[in-house]
Amino acid sequence: MNTPSTTKLSPLSWLIFSSRWMQLPLYLGLILAQGVYVILFIKELFHLIQGATNLSEQLIMLAVLGLIDVVMISNLLVMVIVGGYETFVSRLNLKGHPDVPEWLGHVNASVLKVKLAMAIIGISSIHLLKTFIAIGSLGSEESTFTEAGVMWQAIIHMIFILSAIGIAFTDKLMSDTIEATQH
Repeated sequence: MNTPSTTKLSPLSWLIFSSRWMQLPLYLGLILAQGVYVILFIKELFHLIQGATNLSEQLIMLAVLGLIDVVMISNLLVMVIVGGYETFVSRLNLKGHPDVPEWLGHVNASVLKVKLAMAIIGISSIHLLKTFIAIGSLGSEESTFTEAGVMWQAIIHMIFILSAIGIAFTDKLMSDTIEATQH
């Protein structure tokens, strides 16, 4: 009986299976991108604190929404980095670690797609809200947003929502089909 540690792979099988490690530089690059977002967050927070006494409530709200947007994108990066590496490259061997994310225990490609879709919807929601607040605080005459531009933002947001529903529905159908064939 072969155990995973004693299974001998053919050279082609070994090459194909080992090719997953080519994704490592991609995940390392995303870690660097997250570092850029940390710098952006600190810069934006500094500007908010610096101008807090001179800014209107709407401008403060826009700045805070910008900070939330950076955090949500950073959360998305963490999901892709950790979940993607664990799913497609190699196990992280975090069992028993006190800080292991709860969602990592049951992550697979389908769960990761749904989580990513939901994160993208959250980010899109923040952008749409920022647009509405900016239009309201500047007035429609001073706004740099066109009516068509705002409409397209809303349409794209709805497409994200419909896509996420479609992904979740397809995932549900697939998992039900797999369960039915196993019983």
